[in-house]
Amino acid sequence: MRPLPAPRSPHCGTISGVGDEVRYERVGAAAVLTIDRPERRNAVDGAAARALRDGLERFEADDDARVLVLTGAGGEAFCAGADLKAMDLDVDHPAGPMGFSRLAASKPTIAAIDGWCLAGGLELALWCDLRLATPHSTFGCFERRWGVPLIDGGTQRLPRVIGLGRALDLILSGRPVGAEEAERIGLVTSVTAPGAHLERALVLADYLADLPQDTMLADRRAAIEGLGRPLADGLALEHRLGRETLATAARGASRFASGEGRHGAPADAGS
Repeated sequence: MRPLPAPRSPHCGTISGVGDEVRYERVGAAAVLTIDRPERRNAVDGAAARALRDGLERFEADDDARVLVLTGAGGEAFCAGADLKAMDLDVDHPAGPMGFSRLAASKPTIAAIDGWCLAGGLELALWCDLRLATPHSTFGCFERRWGVPLIDGGTQRLPRVIGLGRALDLILSGRPVGAEEAERIGLVTSVTAPGAHLERALVLADYLADLPQDTMLADRRAAIEGLGRPLADGLALEHRLGRETLATAARGASRFASGEGRHGAPADAGS
């Protein structure tokens, strides 16, 4: 893939909070949702879970926010999972104990990871489409040590991301996985320079936001919803969603035929 463009101004858009423990910020085309409990390694309690749900709802309602970036404050942890001292998460909440782990976003999502990404925090990272991490980040199903089950999608999403064999290794053992191994097995999309995880996620978000949206979202939906279906059903879904974007495809083909975007050069996104 050609190099990503330079990031836009980090101060464009509006800034507003969804709760004391989670911050919601519009940065360019991205909505940045930050778990802000560094004193608890960004572990999620009941209030933080509610704020995460509110943040996702705000993102979904904002047509100008094209990508959600999920991250953690403080530089020590993305999220260490559920706050086992508070023990006030609603395990039966239809959206999921950790906020929105049983919901599906309609637009791309990126986890910007720095430090510990454990237990329910790993499950939140797996909820995202893409995961960027710093070199000192550590992943793991550490709840295995305390007899706590994975109930925020980990048993379902981890095998889909890295394959069943590797997923069972992590689920059964609860062992720590460093950033280098995480990238090698596909758990992490890429490893960034130290401290550059959020900046890199925002650059990637702007890049995705500049692409033709209806075809990208249709292909994203076909890939996600088609997984696990019989091949014929998946192909039918791809066909149906693809046909809905043929007008955009025709405009893009016309621009290419006129010479735009040749040899990997940047092309205007269109709509």
